[in-house]
Amino acid sequence: MNYFGAIEAGGTKFACAIGKENGEIIKKLIVPTDKPEVTIPQIIDFFKKEKATPICGIGIACFGPLDVNEKSLTYGEITTTPKLAWKNFNIVKAFKKHFDLPIGFDTDVNGAALGEHFYGAAKGLDTFIYVTVGTGIGVGGMVRGNLMHGLIHPEMGHIIIPQRKDDDFIGVCPYHKNNCLEGLASGPSMHKRWKVDKLSTLEMSHIAWDLEAYYLAIAIANWIMCISPQIVIIGGGVMHYEHLLFKIRKDVQKILNGYLHSEKIVTDKINDYIVKPFLKDNSGITGAIALAKKALRQN
Repeated sequence: MNYFGAIEAGGTKFACAIGKENGEIIKKLIVPTDKPEVTIPQIIDFFKKEKATPICGIGIACFGPLDVNEKSLTYGEITTTPKLAWKNFNIVKAFKKHFDLPIGFDTDVNGAALGEHFYGAAKGLDTFIYVTVGTGIGVGGMVRGNLMHGLIHPEMGHIIIPQRKDDDFIGVCPYHKNNCLEGLASGPSMHKRWKVDKLSTLEMSHIAWDLEAYYLAIAIANWIMCISPQIVIIGGGVMHYEHLLFKIRKDVQKILNGYLHSEKIVTDKINDYIVKPFLKDNSGITGAIALAKKALRQN
């Protein structure tokens, strides 16, 4: 039995785990996302202390943007992130210094997509997207069985979308302000816009949910028309509110307006097309296990 180290590096917290080949998590640690010199040593210590189940590879599913080009001199680096303490920090090298093991590395959303592909809602599918709406908005997935990569990697959470006429909020994204999906619809944007510490304090009838659904539906409709995914999986902290998913589905149908004539879109089968992650909050960490397995195979 092979065991793997898994890291889901998020904007708010790092989830670290020891997992089996089948994706089963046997031990887990949550570390707040602080400065690298505070967060990384805690994770290294977690893996080094695990003597009973020695790991044979590490998978890192990380917030970005990232340099994921293995031929690049800066491969493994977190690049133009709004989290300035992590800008230009090479997370792969940080672990290579301590572990002579294969290390798989990709975006957090590609990692979560991989987890859902092997063990969850996208099992058996080759073209799909995984969306996370939380501290930021990220999108990963597969096209014809390959994780999404290109010039760099998709940053679909930062697509430029039209701001609704009744919305004068200045977005929270430091790069794009009020024209960017993440700036208008991420968790921090909702907290700042509506001046609340917890989204649970917003009643279901509050306009916040209609506006959030509107922006996310515009983005999802565009991604559907560009990629033609077989399923859209949408998770993250903001999506813990079930009524939001219902609104998003309705708005996507309204925006597409019957143009893409698929039963999965124009009928109530959309409930099985735009879905929450099967693995719930474990998509990313399970995907990191899959990244570690992939790295071991390729080593």
